[in-house]
Amino acid sequence: MTPKTKNSIGLEMVRLPAGRFYMGSAGIGENADEAPAHIVDITKPFSIASTEITNKQYELFDPSHKALRGKKGLSKGDDEAVIFVSYDEASAFCRWLSEKEGKAYRLPTEAEWEYACRAGTLSAYSMAAKLPKELGKVQEFNRDPKPVSLQVAEFAPNDWGLYDMHGNVEEWCYDWYGPYEKGEQRDPVGRISGSFRVTRGGSHNTLVQYLRSANRSAMIPADKNWMVGFRVVEGPLPATTPLPAVGKPANMQNVRQAAYHWSAPAKQAFFSEPVYYVKPPSCGNNTPFYSHNHCPAITWCPNGDLLAIWFSTNDESGREMTILASRLRAGSTSWDEPSEFFNVPDRNMTGSSLFCDKEGTLYHMNGVEVAGGWKNLAMVLRTSTDNGASWSEPRLIDPEHQVRNQVIAGMFQTKEGWLIQPSDAGPGHSDGSAIHISKDKGKTWYNPYTGNAKPEFKEGYHGGLIAGIHTGVVQLKNGDLFAFGRNNDIPGKDGELHMPISISKDMGKSWTYSASEFPRIYGGQRLVLRRLNEGPLLLISFTHHPREKEKPGMLFKSSSGKEYTGYGMFAAISYDEGKTWPVKKLLTDGKERFLDGGGWTGIFKMDKTHAEPMGYLAATQTPDNNIHLISSKVYYCFNLQWILQQPDL
Repeated sequence: MTPKTKNSIGLEMVRLPAGRFYMGSAGIGENADEAPAHIVDITKPFSIASTEITNKQYELFDPSHKALRGKKGLSKGDDEAVIFVSYDEASAFCRWLSEKEGKAYRLPTEAEWEYACRAGTLSAYSMAAKLPKELGKVQEFNRDPKPVSLQVAEFAPNDWGLYDMHGNVEEWCYDWYGPYEKGEQRDPVGRISGSFRVTRGGSHNTLVQYLRSANRSAMIPADKNWMVGFRVVEGPLPATTPLPAVGKPANMQNVRQAAYHWSAPAKQAFFSEPVYYVKPPSCGNNTPFYSHNHCPAITWCPNGDLLAIWFSTNDESGREMTILASRLRAGSTSWDEPSEFFNVPDRNMTGSSLFCDKEGTLYHMNGVEVAGGWKNLAMVLRTSTDNGASWSEPRLIDPEHQVRNQVIAGMFQTKEGWLIQPSDAGPGHSDGSAIHISKDKGKTWYNPYTGNAKPEFKEGYHGGLIAGIHTGVVQLKNGDLFAFGRNNDIPGKDGELHMPISISKDMGKSWTYSASEFPRIYGGQRLVLRRLNEGPLLLISFTHHPREKEKPGMLFKSSSGKEYTGYGMFAAISYDEGKTWPVKKLLTDGKERFLDGGGWTGIFKMDKTHAEPMGYLAATQTPDNNIHLISSKVYYCFNLQWILQQPDL
């Protein structure tokens, strides 16, 4: 029988023997980080808590935590697992308990945790190949968690007397997250450094596959949410030398640091041959590349490179989602193969933004979910001052996992020097958009609208959100903010629904809505709105949605003044701060091509009257005034002179 003792806070500690076990799995698909399966020797006995730390136990250390009981409808009782605890707070509890008991308490290493969970088994779960349904606590995906008891020791323990090793709540481990090494390991303690700390065990309100003994998850150490708690180990940390830090991905390697000498803006109009910036990795490139690649962002770098990022996933709600990157290095005509750019393991990563502030700093903003979906997102910021060769550690600029945090490509800087980051205000198609503002170069951020009411997006109405999701925002010369969006369409004078305009005269506290002259856009389409270096405003959008069969296309003019109907992506120019848009041009050079738009677009035809019909768009303009546009897979490059030059038809 496994020896057990209780300490002064009523925590039962179970003594586990030294032993040898297989750690990990075959690592198929999204579980690649579980491979290679390898032998681990735990060379010394250790004691581990039979249960997760409860509210009552944790609040002996931090009484103020009681205010978080019941948040999100969870963990109200004394004997329920504590949640909303960061890695640092869990570690601080261990130090407090060590001083109180006169013994060394700490978080378990990842190897100790899996050894304890398996309890001598090799199956996916310690009791069977499948987790019995009666042992689950709402093992399904829910955007918002369904209330469920997090009572510890509610079900039978594993063979070593440990409760809730599969579910209830995820548990912080000591290790920095990183890939496994081949070969036998003795008392491993993880990597010497990293960006994320390992969590194990899975939780309530998540799919059962994430509760397997081998499943690996991780979080930003400062993050805390309703899925993660912890249990403790008694005994010193193994004296093993940590593994080295993980090497840089390809997009951060061999990055030229010399300042690029930009050429003078081209006087002649040009439209470059479209090429793919998203392409599958070649054999031997182990980048996690999934079937759905979408939602891009792009920026220029001071060294002359272009840097593009996007998410790769099988399911837009999936937890396998990762952010990949590719570079178009200065002087090259071909984008690099994809490599991983940012990934909090087992967390949905919907929404990315990139921006260069013209002073040598790159900004990367990203959403990070509690689990799957894209509703309960925290916002994370990283910066680089070496052209993306390295990035600061991810910092939670809004640590609450909530709505209004779904990042949209399109960060920009106001004339006051403030950074503005647009974001979707909710997960739905008609939830509108919000903005986040930093007045100190990204150190602190705030949301100017603090209300909760969803406005009526109607002509002449006022509200605290931008009409439409996936918004594009610019600052007008008079200081107002001007935005276009998708959905929340407004009837125009012609009685048809049009893309909405939102204008704010108080830096985003409130917005006034009106109908634009442009057609509405739908799913699979995202616009670009930005101010060009030359001064005018640029909108890139779509003439219609392919499913809109009854009124497809828009009227354009040829060089002779003749009107013709064009279909797909177009550019429009405004010289009067968005009041009128006298220039509209279909984004095609007239050459016939068949291209793959990726994402939700698929194969499309480009010719004199057809351009890409769908796609999530992002754009940047380099100091030489070249406009660089990406859709879900295709990269375009052209200039303002080309937009102004109407085609010969």
